[in-house]
Amino acid sequence: MQNPVHIVWFKRDLRIYDHKPLQSACLAGNVLPLYCWEPSQWAGDDYVAQHQLFINECLLELKKELKDIGLQLHISPVGIVETLQHIKNKVPIAVLYSHEETGNGTSFIVDKAVGTWCKAQNINWQESTQNGVVRRLTNRNYWNKHWESRMCAPIIAKPKSALAAPTIILPSGNIRQAKGSDKPRRQRGGRNEGLSFFDSFLDNRAAKFRGGISSPLTAVNAGSRLSPYLAYGCLSMREVVQAARERGDWVKRELANQSVPHLLPNNINAGLVGFESRLHWHCHFMQKLESEPEMEFDNLHHAHDGMRDETLSDRVSQLRLAAWSKGETGWPLIDACMAMLRETGWINFRMRAMLMSTSSYLYWLHWRETGLHLAREFLDYEPGIHWAQTQMQSGTTGINTLRIYSPIIQAQKQDPTGAFVRHWLPALKNVPNTWIFEPYLMPKKLQTQYGCELEKHYPAPLIDISLAMREARAKILQARKQAGTFDETQAIIKKHASRKGMMGSARDANGQELVEKKRQKKSILKKLKNLQKELF
Repeated sequence: MQNPVHIVWFKRDLRIYDHKPLQSACLAGNVLPLYCWEPSQWAGDDYVAQHQLFINECLLELKKELKDIGLQLHISPVGIVETLQHIKNKVPIAVLYSHEETGNGTSFIVDKAVGTWCKAQNINWQESTQNGVVRRLTNRNYWNKHWESRMCAPIIAKPKSALAAPTIILPSGNIRQAKGSDKPRRQRGGRNEGLSFFDSFLDNRAAKFRGGISSPLTAVNAGSRLSPYLAYGCLSMREVVQAARERGDWVKRELANQSVPHLLPNNINAGLVGFESRLHWHCHFMQKLESEPEMEFDNLHHAHDGMRDETLSDRVSQLRLAAWSKGETGWPLIDACMAMLRETGWINFRMRAMLMSTSSYLYWLHWRETGLHLAREFLDYEPGIHWAQTQMQSGTTGINTLRIYSPIIQAQKQDPTGAFVRHWLPALKNVPNTWIFEPYLMPKKLQTQYGCELEKHYPAPLIDISLAMREARAKILQARKQAGTFDETQAIIKKHASRKGMMGSARDANGQELVEKKRQKKSILKKLKNLQKELF
């Protein structure tokens, strides 16, 4: 009889370092590493070609890493359940190992199907945690302590060697090709690429983090640019947190040693502290989708149901959606951000919020369709963060202050000389600063002079910003004043709201339980008080 195999199912954890499922399998017996190109995932509306190509680059590197420890990565073109059944027909399966995943609705369905299959086949499926997201969390009050405990746990070394299972011929067939085409200037996949970005950030770029990540001009270098590598698990959250802390501690020691000259850039330690705070928020938002998967499809606060047309079927909505998604709104900063996204698959967080705010408030479009468009545009699409932020920036959470951004004011603040706009919108390259963010106000003579004639070289806006902002705010506040909404708001705060006082200082959380409780209570009461003031 053949020895049973221990299958390691790689999902969005494409590495062998700090990988609990792989370690467990290597200690247990014959190991069969497996990755499946789940057809249902690529038939959906959120993952596209750039994601598939990035993953393929990660898999090529993962394959080499596994080969170095004596293992062969098996890649299947069909779904995981069909693949597992195919393997079981050839060899006994001892255990299925994988990481927990907080993904989109399709991945949730796949996971449930795997659980049902494993139960029917009497196969043990061992899932391990890999970030700060807590499955079946019953009390948000203690989430910060869970996060800190996981980030402080020892990092799992990569196996030095492993006992390989016999090679199995997997089901044949073509991988389902994703929609769309690649982006010419996106980041490349793989752990080595991620480490290269991380090393340059720790060595120097972190000094620009504070104050540099808001503008699209400076964020390209000031940000870590690790988001796609965290989204697909080329790097683990724990190793990134620990490495940032170690570098911060080293910087403190160097700065304290007055007798030794140093060449450390200014503000690097402040940047590292700010960076860790963002990593904490990363998991905080993913926890929302883990606790409420419906957030991907439904308004978090149901007072907003029916407020916007989800189908976007009328002609006005279709025109607005096309203008926004193509970057033809007539508002230069919006259009420049969309142009950068088309080329690179990345834009900084502040601009992402502004894009969503523009579609949801100024154009009054439902967040679901616009959220799908941005999911396809973002190389680092992380469903947990994406859908929580999409709703937050659209005003449908019921607990967050309305952030209605003016694309003109944001342009003046984040791109004061118009350098970003001119770079991504060649039609505006000769327009002087006076008109660069509002070219539609230029007299016809000047439009001709600067080679930027409206509706010929550059579109005119469809709506008036000031009027749209007033109308959007009034509609949102009216929805929130409906009878019974306050009780639902309280429930959402209890389930999803951050516990301020811990964010950004999670490292010092242990042993502070009483203080934590007081902070949490104060934070929730403050949120409720602010909402009452805003609404009533």
